[in-house]
Amino acid sequence: MAKTIQNQLVDKDLLVREGERFLYTEAEILDAGDYQKWLTLLTDDIAYQIPIRTTRERNAHSSFSSQAFHMNENKASLEMRVARVYTDYNFVEDPPSRSRHFLTNFRLVSVDKPNSKCEMVMKCNMLIYRSKFDFVSHDVLSGEREDTLRKEDGRWKLAKRTVYLDHTTMGMSNLAIFL
Repeated sequence: MAKTIQNQLVDKDLLVREGERFLYTEAEILDAGDYQKWLTLLTDDIAYQIPIRTTRERNAHSSFSSQAFHMNENKASLEMRVARVYTDYNFVEDPPSRSRHFLTNFRLVSVDKPNSKCEMVMKCNMLIYRSKFDFVSHDVLSGEREDTLRKEDGRWKLAKRTVYLDHTTMGMSNLAIFL
């Protein structure tokens, strides 16, 4: 019995380390602006959402809207956003933003094996720093991410991301970067 519990802990520790490594690598790719490579890290059925935070009473069910989003994307719409980055009509990101993703406090929420594909849900805290042009000012976003990672063909891929921003009003003029 004790050996089984110990094996389960080792497996979970290994999953957390694999999840952390994947998310750190993804952040490095995003910070480098290599969005074509980033798309290869996504499953075909990716759901990428940033619901809008609302100010509600303490006892309200959720402080996030289930109807309104800063971003509510799938693979096709993410591919469209990335394709637009490389056109002459991407005025918002030309020249491109400089961003830095800070990820911390990784937690393994659940592990599941549907249809013999391993999935894990991880939460982490995030801080995103973005600067543009030669401006002295910069943008900072903080929040929590909930990421579902799925193992496909021996590689982890991002199957779902929900970003819960700490902000009710975003202080940046646009959200043309990926969190």
